[in-house]
Amino acid sequence: MPEISTMTTDTIISRVWSFCTTLRDDGVGYGDYLEQLTYLIFLKMADEYGRPPYKRNVGVPMAYSWASLKPLKGAELESHYIEVLRALGTERGMLGQIFTKAQNKIQDPAKLARLIELVDSTSWVALDADTKGDIYEGILEKNAEDTKSGAGQYFTPRALIAAMVECVAPEPGKTIADPACGTGGFFLSAYDYLTRDGNKLNKDEKAFLKTGTFSGNEIVAGTRRLCLMNLFLHNIGEIDGDSLIASTDALVAQPSQTVDYVLANPPFGKKSSMTFTNEEGEQEKDDLTYNRQDFWATTANKQLNFLQHIRSMLKTTGRAAVVLPDNVLFEGGAGETVRKKLMETTELHTILRLPTGIFYAQGVKANVLFFDNRPASKTVATKEVWYYDYRTNIHHTLKRNSLRLENLREFIDCYHPTNRHKRKETWHAEKNPEGRWRKYTYAELAARDKTSLDLFWLKDDSLTDLDNLPEPDVLADEIIENIEAGLLSFRAVAAGLMKSRDRR
Repeated sequence: MPEISTMTTDTIISRVWSFCTTLRDDGVGYGDYLEQLTYLIFLKMADEYGRPPYKRNVGVPMAYSWASLKPLKGAELESHYIEVLRALGTERGMLGQIFTKAQNKIQDPAKLARLIELVDSTSWVALDADTKGDIYEGILEKNAEDTKSGAGQYFTPRALIAAMVECVAPEPGKTIADPACGTGGFFLSAYDYLTRDGNKLNKDEKAFLKTGTFSGNEIVAGTRRLCLMNLFLHNIGEIDGDSLIASTDALVAQPSQTVDYVLANPPFGKKSSMTFTNEEGEQEKDDLTYNRQDFWATTANKQLNFLQHIRSMLKTTGRAAVVLPDNVLFEGGAGETVRKKLMETTELHTILRLPTGIFYAQGVKANVLFFDNRPASKTVATKEVWYYDYRTNIHHTLKRNSLRLENLREFIDCYHPTNRHKRKETWHAEKNPEGRWRKYTYAELAARDKTSLDLFWLKDDSLTDLDNLPEPDVLADEIIENIEAGLLSFRAVAAGLMKSRDRR
C-alpha cells in the first residue's frame, strides 16, 4: 500500500469520504463510521509510535495491536476485532477512554478488512495536524447534519465558536475548560487562536498547550471518544497520557481546580434528569437537582445550573463566554436569583443575541453571555451590559445560508477585544435607531421586572413590512426547519403518551 510520501492529502481525504459513502449504502451512518475510524486510526498511530524513530510503549497489548488485525480475514477478523474493542476498553488513560463501550458496527467482514487497508495505507503520525484534523472535523460536521442521529446537539457552529474565542482572546500558558465539551470545538478553536500566525510560543508554552491547557467533561461515552480523538489528531494530548476529558457529570460537585477561561455551549434542554428503574422494571426519568453550597439557587433547570457551575470554575480573574437559551434571561424564581447574583459577583459586560437557524437543534433561541469573575466586594461588579442584536431581521439556515465568521465581524469589532473599555455604541435614538450595538446600565436592568435581561430595541421588519421579507428560498428553508422542529417535539410528546398508556 502507498504511504504518505507518495499519497497526496486530497487523495487521502477522497478515499476516506468515498469509503464512508460505501458504508452508508450498507446502513452504517456517519456516527458509526466515525467511531470505527477512530478505533482503527488510534491503533495504527499506536503502532507507528512503537516503531523507530519513536519506539514508545503506548500501552496497547501485542495481542490486541494493529499487527494482530492486519493478517486476518472473514469471520476470524470480525471475532478478533470485537475482542480487541472489548479488551482495550478496560485499559486506563486515553486508551481506555477511546475504547469505552466500543462496539463493532461494520457487520460485513470484507468491508471491515477494506477499512483496515484504507487506514493502513497512510502514515498518520507523519501527516500534519491540520490535514488529520480537517479529515476528522469534516466527518464530525457531516454527522451533525444527520438530524436522525441527534449528533447535532454536540456540535456548535464553528463560526460562532471562532467569534467567541476571538473576543475572549485567550493567552498562552493559561487554562481553558468546557464542562460540556461535546466533540471539542471550543478547544480546537482556542488552539488555532493560540498558534495562529504571529504567535511564537516558546518550548514551555508549547508543552503546556499540548497537555496542560485544556480540560473538560463529557458524560456521553461516544461523544467523549470523538472529542478525545479530535483533540489528539489536532496534536492536543498524548497517545499514552491521561485523558483530558473526564467522564463525570460536571454539575455534581464544586470543581477541585479553577481555570482562567471557560468557553462552553451547555446542552440544550431546560431540565436536568436522571433515569431509574421503577418497580415494574421500566425506565423512567426524574427531575434532577444539585444541592451545592456554592450555588446561588437550587433548581432542576440545567441551563441555570451550568451557568452557576461555570462561575464557580473561574479563577478570581477568570473570564467566560457561554451560549445559553433565552429562558436564562427572563425566567423568574431561580432564574431571577441567578441573574442578580451573576451581575453582583461578576462583570457581565456583553450579551450577543443570536438568530435562529444556526444550530442543528431546530428553533433554538440563544445568546452568548460574556462575563469576567471579580474578587468579593460590597459593590456590584457589573456597571453596564452591552448588547449586540444579531437576531432581529437576521435570517440564517443550515444549508443555504449558514452562519459564517464574517457575519459576526461587526460584532467582534464592536466588542473591541484589545480594549473593551473603548467601546462606542452604534445605536442612537435619533441618529441611528437601527444600530445593533447599545448599552444598558446596571440600574436600568435591575429595575426591570424579575431583573429580565431579555431586551430588544430594533423594529422587526417581518411584522410590519412585507417588502422586507427574506427571499423565497430562505423562507422555504426556515419553514422546513420549523416543521422539522415541530415534528421532533410531537414525536417526543407522542412517545411519552405511549409510554404512559403502556404503564396503565
